[in-house]
Amino acid sequence: MEEKADILAFGAHADDVEIGMGGTLAKYAAMGKRIMICELTNAELSSNGTVKLRKEEAKRAADILGVERVTLNMPDRGLFLSKELVDEVVDVIREYKPRLLFAPFLEDRHPDHGNCARIVEEAAFSAGIRKYGTGRDMEPHKADGLYYYMINGFHKPDFVVDITETIDRKLDSLRAYKSQFVKSAGGVDTPLVNGYIETVEARERLFGTEAGVSYAEGFLSKKPILLSRDLLGE
Repeated sequence: MEEKADILAFGAHADDVEIGMGGTLAKYAAMGKRIMICELTNAELSSNGTVKLRKEEAKRAADILGVERVTLNMPDRGLFLSKELVDEVVDVIREYKPRLLFAPFLEDRHPDHGNCARIVEEAAFSAGIRKYGTGRDMEPHKADGLYYYMINGFHKPDFVVDITETIDRKLDSLRAYKSQFVKSAGGVDTPLVNGYIETVEARERLFGTEAGVSYAEGFLSKKPILLSRDLLGE
């Protein structure tokens, strides 16, 4: 039986998860944890790059972070709440049985990011219901928590993770997506090719400064976060 995942992070497109929490994933991968990325689409409508090229870039990014990844075949710009799409995510959750789930924060300028989160929310709940069927014979699974990472937005986080030791891996994983973040002859001029990586780095630097470290990634939660130890660490 394959080892369960410690973290399963969903994104609408390849590079979403890296933008939001690549440093966190690299941090826990370095600790020997099993980390999974699952993008829902092949990003076939991307302004720059091809599906084939983006898959190659995604593989390089995963290797840099030390994580595994799986890609579903949901339609780009077609991430609307339906049982069919929810069930695909339910099957992924039940297959890898993660301790923690992550999804994009719902308030993002790209509708696919918020819609991805809504699909994951529904799937996270349904995956734990024993009698909920998807057509596959799989055991139910309920993750310990579902948290949200930021892509394009800048929001006050409910908690942050220190990524000072892995910020370089995060940035390198983004640079692996050359088709998305580097201007090229004949390419389409988008916000992503105009200093986007530098903007992400500045955001993580600000979160880190506020927390007393060099770099941090911010996350949000719909539920109160229970401290695992006494408030004073005693």
